[in-house]
Amino acid sequence: MKKLLIPITVIAALVITSCDVLESAANDILTTDGGSSEPSLTEGEVASGLKEALTVGITNAVDLTSVTDGFLGNAEIRLPFPEDAIKVKQKALEWGLDGQVEKFETTLNRAAEEASKEALPIFKNAITSMSIQDAFGILNGGEGAATDYLKGKTTDQLVTAFRPKVDAAIAKVKLTQYWDPLADKYNQAMTFTGGDKVNTDLGDYVTRRAITGLFTMVEKEENKIRKDPVARVSELLQKVFGSITGN
Repeated sequence: MKKLLIPITVIAALVITSCDVLESAANDILTTDGGSSEPSLTEGEVASGLKEALTVGITNAVDLTSVTDGFLGNAEIRLPFPEDAIKVKQKALEWGLDGQVEKFETTLNRAAEEASKEALPIFKNAITSMSIQDAFGILNGGEGAATDYLKGKTTDQLVTAFRPKVDAAIAKVKLTQYWDPLADKYNQAMTFTGGDKVNTDLGDYVTRRAITGLFTMVEKEENKIRKDPVARVSELLQKVFGSITGN
């Protein structure tokens, strides 16, 4: 019996030692990046890095859209003639009102540019309330994940904030001055032909399209930071996004 106690004791010691080694190795993996001696990302760094990335992205997006020609001069987000009233445009062009149509589309975009100035504080509030779990989900969520997060958190607020600004902008740029003659003439024609009259809510149209355009630009800025090391304008951004891209 005594002869058996020695091997068992030795085996037990080896098992305990092995467990200690494995635990130590696991801790090393969690606290270092691969074979590097540099510490890996902490939860705080991930959260701060994502907040910084979003702040950079939204600031750039708002700066790009809230200036003259921010929408009008960008084919990707330019507001076209409302889809629900496209027959009005077609008739207006038939009637030789090309200039009125062009002015109308220009003023649509001016209203969107004016309203976009209201987005930044709403976006920033959503970023401030981001949890650590949100941050990790965004970091590992791939392209557009941060933008999707913002959409879920801010769209309703943006609609509420944008609509009065859009209405004011529509009045400021005299949008209805160009819309009403087109719509009135079209509706008069429909009275005689029996066709459907148009009743497009310009405020809602501009609000929705302005918000969609903003998110388009936010996503471009987000993906730029994810892909391009040059776009990571701080050491923290380089560390956070470098951890998932390897550069």
